Formats: sequence, structure tokens, C-alpha cells
Amino acid sequence: MSAGSDPRDVVVAAGSAGDGLSIATLLAAGAAGLPQPAAVVLFSPWTDLTLSGGSIRSKEDADPIFTEADVRAYADLCVGAGDRALPLAGPVSGGLAGLPPLLVQVGANEVLLDDAVRSAGRAGADGVEVTLEVGPGLPHVFQHHYGRLEEADAALDPAARFLTARLSAGRPDAGRLAPVR
Repeated sequence: MSAGSDPRDVVVAAGSAGDGLSIATLLAAGAAGLPQPAAVVLFSPWTDLTLSGGSIRSKEDADPIFTEADVRAYADLCVGAGDRALPLAGPVSGGLAGLPPLLVQVGANEVLLDDAVRSAGRAGADGVEVTLEVGPGLPHVFQHHYGRLEEADAALDPAARFLTARLSAGRPDAGRLAPVR
């Protein structure tokens, strides 16, 4: 963004482990004094590599994709013997102040449910504008099933409106942006 891009023209959207990486990147950018994007959408964020959320166990039978053992193996690949509680490894462990507005969407039937809920709670407690949407009976990153799953289509519309609204906030040329359905 230092090459002349306006941060108000940038948004971030990711899913699962990409959410944790996105938040860690934004925290590092903020610590370096770099500007933040206009908004961030997180789909089923994985933000706790310590696996301390209760849903890692309580939702295991409901989650059609992951088990605790799966997520633990992925954490081993990501961090190895490193400290999984470091905020850049698992952003839910640290402060989230200074982040741009967040929309967090998660399915209620996933082992990472608590990652999403705790991340949204941490962000709100740190003064970040945050919206949390929990889809009943839905799996991990259910939005990938757009066009085949009505709930995915229904979730992507507000995500697009959220991002569009933040892209156009405070912009005199906002009326020229294409409307989102």
C-alpha cells in the first residue's frame, strides 16, 4: 500500500487457516505502522493453534470435515515445536486492537466454532467493529458450497454488502460502485 494504493480500496477475505494468517499479517502490519485495509471477512477462522476452544472436542461428532486429531496434525505442520500461543501463530491469543471492521461467519457444526466466537469476542473487547454470524447446522467454510447450498448463497450476500459498504465509506465517488444484490 506504500506504493500509492489507498487502503480504503483494499479488503481481505479468507477462510480457515487463511483467516489466521490474514489476521497475523494485519497485526504485524499494524505493529510496523502500516495502514490497514478497509475491512476483513473471515469464513470459519482457525485462530487458535493451542486448540484450547471447547468446540474442538464438543463438535467433533458434528463436524463432517475435521477431528481434533486432524487439527492438531495441521498445527504441528504449521508451528512444529514453536510456541502456539504466540499472537502471530494463533491470533486469538493476543490483542486485536487496530484491526479494521470484521465480519466473521462460521458454521455451528464445526470444531473451529470457538475460534470464531472467541476471535469475534476478542476483537469486540479490543474496540474493533465486529459482526459474528453463526449458521446453524453448517460445516466448516460452508460458503464454498455457493450455488449448491442455500445457506452459502445467503451468507455470501451479506459478506459482499459488508465489504462494499466499507470500500465506499467516506469516498466521494462511492455512488459509482456497482451495487451488490
